[in-house]
Amino acid sequence: MNLAQLKYVVALDEHRHFARAARSCGVTQPTLSTQLAKLERELGVQIFDRDRRPVEPTDLGREIVGQARQVLREAGRFEEVIQDARGVVAGDLRVGVLPTLAPYLLPRFVSNLSRRYPGISLSVEELMTEQVLQGLAADHLDVGVVATSEGEGGWIERKLFEEAFFGYLAPGHPLLERDRLRREDLELDDLWILHEGHCFRDQILELCEDLRREGAGRRPVTFRSGNLETLKQMVDASGGMTLLPGLAVDGLKGPERDRVRPFVEPSPARTVRLVRGKTYLKRSLIEAFAAVLLEALPADGIRPAEAEPRGAPRE
Repeated sequence: MNLAQLKYVVALDEHRHFARAARSCGVTQPTLSTQLAKLERELGVQIFDRDRRPVEPTDLGREIVGQARQVLREAGRFEEVIQDARGVVAGDLRVGVLPTLAPYLLPRFVSNLSRRYPGISLSVEELMTEQVLQGLAADHLDVGVVATSEGEGGWIERKLFEEAFFGYLAPGHPLLERDRLRREDLELDDLWILHEGHCFRDQILELCEDLRREGAGRRPVTFRSGNLETLKQMVDASGGMTLLPGLAVDGLKGPERDRVRPFVEPSPARTVRLVRGKTYLKRSLIEAFAAVLLEALPADGIRPAEAEPRGAPRE
């Protein structure tokens, strides 16, 4: 058994066609077919059912394909280990970012990251917290930018910054008469929130927990969005208010900015963290990513926080 054979196994599973799989591997079809047959004889099992169209792995073959993927991933990390040891800032970096962060955070620093580190090939997905953590566990992501509580999930964490919450009020809202809001000003029947699955929604409801226990809210919330911009538009069109994180507020101008109110101190806030697996690979890429991100943060409503990654191995 060798890595080339495992590469052919994975390619055939992806393409389900011998000729296309061979082309993707840069070999001839007879070479790929011969090597796969040799591997099957060595293992004493049939990995693929060649009588089906398109070709499919057998039940046992699916397990072998999964193991082959894992072996190839681990083998590919030799180069990452060497690059990290040499401090080379180059390679692929796969990042998962919350939808309530990505539109306001990424445009601030991604172009600068590319200019400063042209060797980094950045791939970013907008994902909810659970999806980010699943991507890290499955090795589909290298790092995530989330707002979970400290110590959740057993990941290596780095606190990036604290982001204050602000009230965004409809035109003519009575709370516009105040310079600062209080927690007691929040009423569930007046508040537009994100739908289930968003940690920002959970944080807002936690902020309103006493109100919920007291049965506040004269009507249920009948509209829940997955997009902060949609919530802003609902406030503009239908009244009420919503809460926005600091980065979302920083870009507002004119009449919209005039309808933003901070909270009295201590202001409610969320902590944004960098999370990754415990293999501690791609260290140079991740550190470069975090450094450029932190440089781009605005001063208003954001409290940067440099800290040692929790759970990081000591040198």
